[in-house]
Amino acid sequence: MSQRTPRGTSPRSPAAARDALRAALNRRDFLKLSGLGGGVFAAGTLGGGLLYSTPSRAVQTNARVVIVGAGAAGLAAANRLSRRLDGAQITVIDRREPHYYQPGLTLVATGVWERGKTEDRNDRYMPRDVDWIKAHVAEYDPDHDRVVTDTGESIEYDYLIVATGLQLRFDQVPGMDPERIGSHGVGCVYDTPQNAARTWEALEPFTHQGGKGLFIRPPGAIKCAGAPLKMTMLTEHRLRQRGARERSELHYYVPGSGLFSQPRIDDFLDNHFPERGITIHRHHRVKELDAENRQVVFTSEEHGEHTETFDFIHLPPPMSAPEPVRESPLAAQEGEHAADGWLEVDPYTLRHKRYANVFGAGDICGVPISKTSASSKNMVPVVVQNLIDDIEGRECSAEYTGYTSCPLITEIGRAILVEFDYSLEMVPTLPLISPYEEHWVSWIMKVELLQPMYNAVLRGRFA
Repeated sequence: MSQRTPRGTSPRSPAAARDALRAALNRRDFLKLSGLGGGVFAAGTLGGGLLYSTPSRAVQTNARVVIVGAGAAGLAAANRLSRRLDGAQITVIDRREPHYYQPGLTLVATGVWERGKTEDRNDRYMPRDVDWIKAHVAEYDPDHDRVVTDTGESIEYDYLIVATGLQLRFDQVPGMDPERIGSHGVGCVYDTPQNAARTWEALEPFTHQGGKGLFIRPPGAIKCAGAPLKMTMLTEHRLRQRGARERSELHYYVPGSGLFSQPRIDDFLDNHFPERGITIHRHHRVKELDAENRQVVFTSEEHGEHTETFDFIHLPPPMSAPEPVRESPLAAQEGEHAADGWLEVDPYTLRHKRYANVFGAGDICGVPISKTSASSKNMVPVVVQNLIDDIEGRECSAEYTGYTSCPLITEIGRAILVEFDYSLEMVPTLPLISPYEEHWVSWIMKVELLQPMYNAVLRGRFA
C-alpha cells in the first residue's frame, strides 16, 4: 500500500488563491484577461491566446451555412458567424436543449461539485438570428450539398460545419450500459451530469470502505483522455482523506504502453502512479463486464484472457464518430481515423479533404490530438475564418496548430496545467505556472476560473 504523505487540500481559500493569482500576473495581462468579468483572468487552460477581436466589417453574403451540433464548438461557431456575416442564412441543427459543462464532470463524479453546477441551457447561448432546428441529422449527402434530419426534412447548404461531438460506444462492451452506472460499484464520468452524479453514488461508499478499485482507459481516440487519470488520482486522494487508503488497492489499465500522449507527462505519471501505490497494467482491454458479480474480463498480450474482481470500477466505453457521420461519405476513408469514422479534415485548415465546402470543429474531427474543450475553442476561429475566406474568394488563411489543454488534477487542491500541440511540445500560455509540476494555482484555475471563460467561448468571445 502507498506510504505517500497526505498533502491535503490547498492551504489557501479560493478567494485568497484568486487574489494571489491576480497579484502574480502583471497589470496589463490582468486587464486584458479580466475584461469578461466573472473572475476570468486565466487564459491558459482553454488558451492559446487572449481576447479575440473580431473584425468590425461584416461580410455581405447570402450564403446558407448549416451547423450540425449545438455543443461547445457548434454554439461558438454560430455566434462568431452571426457577428461576422451580414445577410447569411445560418442554421443550427440539434435536438438537445440542455447544455452540459463537460469539463466539470470529473469534479461531480468525485464529490467536489454538485451536479447542477454543470447543467445549463442551449437557448441561453443560441444567437437570435440563427434558425435552430430541433432535430438530429440522420443522413449527410455532401454530393448534393444537403443533410436530412431524423424527421425527414431535407436542408440544403452552401457551407456545412460538422460539430456533432462523438458517440459513447457502450455497445462495444458486453454487459455495460448507461443504466448500470451508479450500481454494483460501476462508474463512468463521461457524457452527462447524470452519469457523473451516479458515478459519485458508486464511488463515495468505496472511499469510506476501501477495497479493490479498477480504472480503465478505453482504446482509440476518446474525449478528454485525462479524465480516467484524474478519476484514478482523485479517488486515491479521497481514500487518503477518509482513512481507507491502507485497506485499498488501485489498478490502472491502458490499451497500449503509454499513459499520456505528451512524453514529459507520460514520464511523470509512470513514476507518480507507483509512488502512490497505483499499479499500472499495460496492453489491457476490457472484453466483458459482469456487474452483478463485480467481475470484468480483460484480454492482454501478456496474460491472455483473465477475470478480475472489483469493489469499484471506472469503465468508460470506446468512442467513435456518431453513426450518421461514421456511415457517410464525410468519414475518413483510410488511415488511423477511418475505423471509428472520424470526419476527414485537413488537420491545419479543418476543411474537409474531399468536400471543399465542408468544415469540422470539435471532437468529431479526425486529427492527431486530444479531444478537449480547449481543442474546440481553438478550432472554431480557424473554421470561421477559413469559411469566410472561401466566401470572399481567398485561400484559407487560418491554421489550427493542434493546441490542446488538460488541467491534470492530481488531488483535491493540486493540478498540472498541461498544454501542448501537434508537435507534442509544451506550449504554456502562462509562464507563471510550470507545465511539469503540480500546483495549487492550476487547481484554482480548474475549479474557479475556467467555467466563466467556457461560457464566453460559447458566445464566441475568446480565440
